[in-house]
Amino acid sequence: MLNRKTPPAFNPIEHVSLLNPGHVKLSNNCNLYWFTSGHQELVRIEWIFGNLTFNPEKPLLNNVVNTMLNDGTHTMTAAQIADAIDYYGAFLQVDYGFEQSQVTLFSLNKHLHHTLPVVHDILTNSAFPERELQTYIRNQQQKLQVSLQKNDFVARRNFNREVFGNTIYGLKPEPADYASLQRDDLLSHFKQMYQPANCTILVAGKVDDDILKEITNLFDKTWTNTSTAQTNQPEPLPSGKLFTLIEKPDALQSAIRLGTATISRTHADFPALQVVNTILGGYFGSRLMNNIREDKGYTYGIGSAMTSMKNFGSLFIATEVGADVTRLTMIEIEKEINLLKTELVSDEELSLVKNYMLGSLLGSLENVISHADKFKNVYPWGLNFEYYDYYTEVVRNITAADILKYANKYLDFDKMTKVVVGKY
Repeated sequence: MLNRKTPPAFNPIEHVSLLNPGHVKLSNNCNLYWFTSGHQELVRIEWIFGNLTFNPEKPLLNNVVNTMLNDGTHTMTAAQIADAIDYYGAFLQVDYGFEQSQVTLFSLNKHLHHTLPVVHDILTNSAFPERELQTYIRNQQQKLQVSLQKNDFVARRNFNREVFGNTIYGLKPEPADYASLQRDDLLSHFKQMYQPANCTILVAGKVDDDILKEITNLFDKTWTNTSTAQTNQPEPLPSGKLFTLIEKPDALQSAIRLGTATISRTHADFPALQVVNTILGGYFGSRLMNNIREDKGYTYGIGSAMTSMKNFGSLFIATEVGADVTRLTMIEIEKEINLLKTELVSDEELSLVKNYMLGSLLGSLENVISHADKFKNVYPWGLNFEYYDYYTEVVRNITAADILKYANKYLDFDKMTKVVVGKY
């Protein structure tokens, strides 16, 4: 009989087992990867494209073209596309990122022969109707005006511009940028970017030979390249300005964002820096939360995070605090950063953070789609699943002395870009 007074045995996480994908390169140079597992007759298919090189004269094209892909083709209206997908209980969405954009389809296997042709039409025949474009422009201008009243939005976009400059990473759209959009520019951008040689197809679910055949029949020989997509992005162009205050005299809260450009996922120090970040502000029990929320009561939430692009990364801290304690909050943030650089982390705190990070990794692998997501997190950087073995090893073996070393190497409050919107 189970003795409920005895807790289950605790076993440290030493290795994370991941499903390896199948792979084939199609005749049109499109890479097709697939993960198969489970019993449900369902697949998620993603078409992932590298964004074209940023053009500061036409800064919105990567975003707008992706967003409007399902707003109409030369054969189907936006309503007809939506009806064709909804009728079969499928789901279609588009997503934009700084370096990649994607189209995602969730569909039952038995309906793929109906839903896949819709996606094929979108990726080869999008028309960007003028009426839909004008509607998009009006909606985005209105959304921007609303968003510009929110301190956290203003802080984020100004922080990105100061750290990354006038690049795709520091994009700071204005109403005039939307007004200048032209349908011909969208069509030209679409034809250059949405080509098979610039695409990776990622399939996850119950994938068999019939599913792969349906995909390749549509997205191999019937989908051709017309030119070479130029996808290299410019390096960040930081302004060098370390403090920006956007005053709002009537503000009840101030938004604070500070941080710096740093290493990318391909750097050997990246997992160790993630541990440093988690201790500082990367989970609910972090030092910033304990100090500024729990102890001082200055905010409902504060956190730090890391992002990784192909050639660089960033580490930033973000919060909204009472307008009367903005300066005090900045002092406490500096204090917590300096403590990480001068005092050893306790064994208890470090053990807690290690278990949290490894447990989060393991807990995120709940189904075959999550395994595909883990692949997607490393594939653009030329990495493979060996990265997670390395990540696990670093997190398991990092010491308090290592934390001190990496905090001193990568955290310098005086050199961080700081943006405050509200009062200071």
